[in-house]
Amino acid sequence: MTIKLLLVDDQNLVKMGICSLLELSGRISVVAQLDNGLGVIDAIESHQPDVMLLDIRMPKMNGIEVLAKMKELDVLLPTIILTTFDEHDLVLESIKLGAKGYLRKDVSLDSLMSAIDTVIAGDMCIQPGITNQVIENVSSLGIDDKEELEALSNGEVQVLRLAAAGYSNNEIAEAMHKSSGTVRNQMSFILAKLQVRDRTRAVLKAIEHGLI
Repeated sequence: MTIKLLLVDDQNLVKMGICSLLELSGRISVVAQLDNGLGVIDAIESHQPDVMLLDIRMPKMNGIEVLAKMKELDVLLPTIILTTFDEHDLVLESIKLGAKGYLRKDVSLDSLMSAIDTVIAGDMCIQPGITNQVIENVSSLGIDDKEELEALSNGEVQVLRLAAAGYSNNEIAEAMHKSSGTVRNQMSFILAKLQVRDRTRAVLKAIEHGLI
């Protein structure tokens, strides 16, 4: 089945690049392209897309304002925020407003398709915000990628993805509309399942095992 996608970004080169990537997949139909958020609600009503890629910074009406308007009107559409840089506060605000995740604009085809499939399935997709230096030091943390691990629940994976993106327990709780205590408990379960003693090791181990 062809996936109908709405692309909203004010940079034409970005739109062209993403459309070129999506054409290679053979699974995506870009049903509409917009250069600001003003026409998003009408485009959703007219084209009935399955998913939206939404720039977080645009003139006239930015991604945050679009998500707020969608929430106000109860317009439900799996949405992935596009960013140029790691914009911590804006990404967190977008998730609080209903975005299912975020991707850098230089995303690869495989990562883009994986993200689209993930959000359409109802899960969150958040690129881990782990520095190259930390990942290069994985071996020094004593992580064994051959060991068997207890499976994480979907909720635990979402918490771990946000932790990987650099968010605190309180920020994760706010974004996922949970109490801080619930997130702390989930993080404790995650550490136990992954057999590690802190968040950094949990994130790195999850990356090593392909869990996030």
